[in-house]
Amino acid sequence: MDIQLLEGEFNSNEALELIVKMIDIKIKFHESKICNSHQEEDIKSRENKIKKLQKSLYEIRVFLNTKTNNVTLESSIHIQ
Repeated sequence: MDIQLLEGEFNSNEALELIVKMIDIKIKFHESKICNSHQEEDIKSRENKIKKLQKSLYEIRVFLNTKTNNVTLESSIHIQ
């Protein structure tokens, strides 16, 4: 089963807004799991995932700041 989340052209501000919100949801998910976890290994793994998401967000901000044209976003979830 596939769920199409994003598909289309957006100006850089709109694209960044969508991406920020999606990444923020994922970060909050990991933060909530950290708060409920008592396993140090799980906590460290989730902290690393959060750091990677934050780094990706920084990189996409830099990239989109260079764009003057619209950008195409495509995102889907594939469930097996």
